[in-house]
Amino acid sequence: MADDIPASRLAGGFSWTECPRWHDGRFYFSDMYNARVLTLDDAGKAETYLDLSGRDAVDGQRIVLVGTGFLPDGRMLVNSMFERLVLVHDGTSARVHADLRELAAGPINDMVVDADGRAYVTQLGFDLYAGEEPKESPLIVVEPDGTARIAAEAGPLMCGNGIAISADGRTLVTAEVFADRITAFDIAADGTLGGRRVFAEIPPIPDGLCLDGEGAVWVAFPAGGEVLRVREGGEVLAKVTAPQAEAGSTTACGLGGDDRRTLYVCCGFEVMDFDKSSKEGQGSIWTARVPVSGGAARP
Repeated sequence: MADDIPASRLAGGFSWTECPRWHDGRFYFSDMYNARVLTLDDAGKAETYLDLSGRDAVDGQRIVLVGTGFLPDGRMLVNSMFERLVLVHDGTSARVHADLRELAAGPINDMVVDADGRAYVTQLGFDLYAGEEPKESPLIVVEPDGTARIAAEAGPLMCGNGIAISADGRTLVTAEVFADRITAFDIAADGTLGGRRVFAEIPPIPDGLCLDGEGAVWVAFPAGGEVLRVREGGEVLAKVTAPQAEAGSTTACGLGGDDRRTLYVCCGFEVMDFDKSSKEGQGSIWTARVPVSGGAARP
């Protein structure tokens, strides 16, 4: 029987929350439709780390900030979903790190950054928000200098979403939303991906995920209001739940805290109507103490 762990509300009042990250003793997350990256302290007090709501967007696109990660020198990378740009923020200003408009088939999504500063970026592959039908698309790799390429060697994914790298840096996993599975790859020394395999077949609509130090995946399921800890092969080891009436959908998760045994869970009620999500501010962050640390796994 899997452990069932209730989550507690840490903070609320946000739009659609996503991409929880623990870095250098601080917790970060994307307040997507407010075009912000925020930090939270242990008491739930929020501070703005990055606000791009006033940015002059390319191609007239809306600024929606999703996947984040950190370069070895401490600068943050952040995906601007509809601009299809990876931006780099030095704590003062943001500029373009990589332009993915010629590589991405649709809005870009999550990211994980390895120890060398190489970013692996998932993409929806189609415009979900315009009602397009799902289709496959590849991962995109952004080198530390900002040069980018399609990870053709990895093959296509059916809507890549949450993405993580194991503690030893040798395995990458990602959620394929419309294939109901987690897919794993071996990472070569040059960052290329091989050894593609099914990590686990799982319930419908897997979203954000993270890895722990034992190589198990925590993956959020928006429709179920829960986050499952899954071992390679598909065995469910534990479950974290947030009350759906209060939290809505569970969209993403990340391990943090000084011992990396706090599971941060992003929750929200309105993903399709950006303005409604921002105005109503029903997005929230929940936490649960879990038995296994994230260790050196990324993000």
